[in-house]
Amino acid sequence: MRRLRASLAQINSTVGDLEGNAAKIIDRIREAESIGADLVAFPELALTGYPPEDLVLRRGFVEDNLATLQRVRDATSGLHVTAVIGFVDYAHDIFNAAAVVHDGHLAGAYHKQYLPNYGVFDEARYFRPGTGVQLFDIAGARVGVTICEDIWYSSGPMQDQCLAGAEVVVNINGSPFHAGKSMQREQMLATRASDNAVLTLYCNLVGGQDHLIFDGGSTVFGPGGDLIARAPMFREHLLTVDLDVEEVRQTRLHDPRLRRLPQAQAELRSVSSDRPAERGPALDSELIDSLTDDEQIYEALVLGTRDYVHKTGFSDVVIALSGGIDSTLTAVVAVDALGPEHVRGVSMPSRYSSEGSVADARALADNLGIRMDVLPIEGPYQSNIDTLAPLFEGLAQDVTEENLQARIRGVLMMAISNKTGALVLTTSNKSESATGYTTLYGDMTGGLAVIQDVPKLLVYRLSELVNERAGRGIIPVSVLTKPPSAELRPDQFDEQSLMPYERLDPILEAFVEEDRSLDEIVESGFDETDVKRVMSLVTGAEYKRRQAAPGLRITPRSFGRDRRFPIANRYRGF
Repeated sequence: MRRLRASLAQINSTVGDLEGNAAKIIDRIREAESIGADLVAFPELALTGYPPEDLVLRRGFVEDNLATLQRVRDATSGLHVTAVIGFVDYAHDIFNAAAVVHDGHLAGAYHKQYLPNYGVFDEARYFRPGTGVQLFDIAGARVGVTICEDIWYSSGPMQDQCLAGAEVVVNINGSPFHAGKSMQREQMLATRASDNAVLTLYCNLVGGQDHLIFDGGSTVFGPGGDLIARAPMFREHLLTVDLDVEEVRQTRLHDPRLRRLPQAQAELRSVSSDRPAERGPALDSELIDSLTDDEQIYEALVLGTRDYVHKTGFSDVVIALSGGIDSTLTAVVAVDALGPEHVRGVSMPSRYSSEGSVADARALADNLGIRMDVLPIEGPYQSNIDTLAPLFEGLAQDVTEENLQARIRGVLMMAISNKTGALVLTTSNKSESATGYTTLYGDMTGGLAVIQDVPKLLVYRLSELVNERAGRGIIPVSVLTKPPSAELRPDQFDEQSLMPYERLDPILEAFVEEDRSLDEIVESGFDETDVKRVMSLVTGAEYKRRQAAPGLRITPRSFGRDRRFPIANRYRGF
């Protein structure tokens, strides 16, 4: 049996940290060498971090990335393992590339051919697409290398490599997370492996980068489309598997589909023929159980929060605790991400705050073991009312007085942030952000919107999951059961200003996530008046969302990079 021992190193790179990323890569190369791996693969643009965006338009950055790759190459001198490393290549233009490195030498570089330019991706802005077919002979196996989007096309570079004789295809990725993505991805990979009768190694990035979260979950599929190995999600890991290369040949003898297609010609580069001696018996493949959708979302929020805080140079966060479900979930995520000693809560009751809400905030803080300060805003609020009284004389109270309370709280939170160096986490959910049920310069004030992409009903599900996983009521039952309220006027409830979330969230999903028309949404069973109102609120709140803190992405149509609409826009469609 021809056996190829392959490792997939899903690492957490930081954009721009060339030295730090290189150190991680070298450490994993040495670890793979120590266990007798023939091949170790790293994620897409692992050296620069992904996505590097306009950094790649700086000549100095591109040159520094190439110099750093040289230092990584030097570190492989005398080693048996071959490394596939994502970097930015330069050859009269820049390419999203994968370097194939062995024993201090660059055996070749593959240039990504399909550059995504949709959703959160803007790769056509930066890179030139690659061309051609090349294979690498690694320890007796013919190996093709592709990058992320290349594998999503059935007739793309992967098929060309297999038609030229590839027995193993390595696909390195910076594939961002959204709910349901991992299942979709594995179904696609199983199909590609089976259609091409090839061993398929999928190495994915892990970690948070601004609003994006990368979930890892690297996998290996056999030539029949069977899942051989799966790495854990949301943490760094070196997944190592022994591959039976002869299985590819046997599978192709029984599967005639590739014979119907013309053979492709490829440049074959000999990389390594020797194997480490005494590397021990074959390894048992790891097959980590997948998480449920809600578990994946929660872990994504934790990872995204941790990395955003740490990668931007902060250690501590501060959260306005209202006693409501949104600030509660935000605080729980922050504690799981950073530890209770790095999370501070602030309760800022007004004349309209209920005793129950203040008590709920205190109970949560006690359950989490975090510090909570109480700053009543009655004094500042009344002072502002008195100052504005001459200008407001004869005018009835309205949302102005409500927003004033939220803005006073925003001022206090930013003062605490300035004085202590703690990052303010905002607490608005996607249902509120979508409809503009938030206050500009008030509760929108902060550095990271943790749950901005989480609809209200999902906020409740995740909160219930928190208690279920903990086996106790970390989140007080009263927080889960009381009607949501901004508590900015007497007897105020969200449903009065909006509508029941059981009606609102499905309409938002149809309009925001699916871009459905008024007629389509109404035909699916919703009241036309409700739908028109929601569509109007979403359209009118675009200017608010442009000024919001960056929010973590957990859906395919998050506000910002995924969903882009002009503020000055007269088309309504309703």
